[in-house]
Amino acid sequence: MDERLPRKLAAILYADVAGYSQLTGEDEDATHRKLSESLDNVTQIVESNGGRVMHFAGDAVLAMFQAVGDACYGAVAIQDRLLALNAELPERRKLRFRIGVNLGDVIEDRGDIYGDGVNVAARLESIAEPGGICISASVYEQVKGKFDLVFEDLGERSLKNIAGKTRVYRVVRESGDTSAMDTSAAEPFDMPDKPAIAVLPFQNMSDDHRQEYFADGIAEDIITVLSRIPDLVVIARNSSFIYKGQAVDVREVGRNLGVGYVLEGSVRKAEDRIRITAQLIDARTGDHIWADRFDRNDEDSFLIQDEITREVVVALSVKLTYGEEFRVWSQYASNYATWELFQRGMAEQLKFTMEGHAQALRIARQLCEQEPELVYSRIFLGWVLQSGARYGFVANASGASLEAERLVREVLAEDGDNADAHSLLGYVLANQGRLEDAVSHGERSTALAPGVATNHATLAISLFYQGDHTACLSRMKHAIRLTHYAPDWFLAVLGDAYRCSGEPENARVVFEHLAARMPGSMMPLVRLAAVYGDLGESGRARQAVEEMLTINPHFSVRAYTQALPLKLEADRQNLTRALLKAGLPE
Repeated sequence: MDERLPRKLAAILYADVAGYSQLTGEDEDATHRKLSESLDNVTQIVESNGGRVMHFAGDAVLAMFQAVGDACYGAVAIQDRLLALNAELPERRKLRFRIGVNLGDVIEDRGDIYGDGVNVAARLESIAEPGGICISASVYEQVKGKFDLVFEDLGERSLKNIAGKTRVYRVVRESGDTSAMDTSAAEPFDMPDKPAIAVLPFQNMSDDHRQEYFADGIAEDIITVLSRIPDLVVIARNSSFIYKGQAVDVREVGRNLGVGYVLEGSVRKAEDRIRITAQLIDARTGDHIWADRFDRNDEDSFLIQDEITREVVVALSVKLTYGEEFRVWSQYASNYATWELFQRGMAEQLKFTMEGHAQALRIARQLCEQEPELVYSRIFLGWVLQSGARYGFVANASGASLEAERLVREVLAEDGDNADAHSLLGYVLANQGRLEDAVSHGERSTALAPGVATNHATLAISLFYQGDHTACLSRMKHAIRLTHYAPDWFLAVLGDAYRCSGEPENARVVFEHLAARMPGSMMPLVRLAAVYGDLGESGRARQAVEEMLTINPHFSVRAYTQALPLKLEADRQNLTRALLKAGLPE
């Protein structure tokens, strides 16, 4: 039997430079000099905090500490020192390290360390923000409450090639934190698919069998309205109603119907009162995600049915799709019919097609005509107009953008603290190239409604156009974290930020995921062509180009890139080079 190699428990620090390949491609000598200076500083800080550098691998550093607290403080000191070294450099030339810290078993042999403890530290580094620090739960348990450090729980994460899930924490630094926002540092490899839900027939708990029809009607209405929500897969009635009258295990229902969530409920009538309960269950674990009870006077069963349906659907939409903004938006509608019409319009708008835009525009104008005083009818019309201008769905793009600006400024004149209006105005101004004002309105919208994902996402667009790719990436990750299922355009901007931050592999993963969600759409194809051009993958680039030119045979790289309101000419040239390299016509 082979002798087992000796192991010991150690705190491991792993650091690596974000986007190093792109930096060396632009100026190899200057980047190497800056890297050498940075690594000298890293070594000095590691040693002064009681650690030892085990080895360097290009732009990566592996260090070991005897004390966990020393490793954490060393990581913070490294980031603070590197932040100061970068202070005078232009944004595109800054060397930002990611750092991961883990406490685990290592094998020390021939002056180096190996084992799962090291592997976990390296994976934690890969999911940290540029300039950020991620630690494992084993580290957190040792340092929580003992040191002057603040931590954010990022939840359990699947780390590449690491069995099981690892709970991850982010070190939040009081100052100089380049990832100071409350953001998720999740890898893009674990992006959620569309949430799928089955609505089971509601159980009639009353002695009156006539309530059976009412109970079925509630479930059927919920299925109908949920089916109109973009980015939510709803199992049809004839599939979910096979469980009527049965005692079921929701985990088995989830497996049989291929859904992640199950909604079940009951109806009970007593004298002139009616009580409806509903609960949303995670079909994978059986855990309750949401539950509520609705008590009403039994005066008009159809009105009650509409009211309860709306409340349940809003609650589910908040939990499963867009997050808190769905609740905010739903409050604008004065009645059920208006709210349902808005849902149909949003579903069409988020298709990002010429036909979908035309339908959304028709519905938005209908909403404005029916209820001209309704604030959100004008905001929704503004979004549709500006989106049509941005994606070339209208003949007069500048006219559509100006109409959108007029509408949103009317809303702000009435209510200067309307977060949705500030968000829309930021998006309009960004597409007009008025980037400083766009960022200002975007920041105002996120301050007024910090839990609304769309506000953060539109601010991310302005930051991207301004050339601040790191801030864009952090802001968009935060937006995605606020919603269970990110809209397609969130992922498009996320991938753009990855690509321009020198992380083409991450961009590729995002865009390929987006292409799977949007077959036959130009949005992911043009981005895939660019990233394949970056990576020199000529075969895949050619395939993306062929699909693009089938959709739009008149595509021109010059026209496409000139239409983008990019502040930095270097960004425009970078995109132009990639698209031309992919094989698209100039």
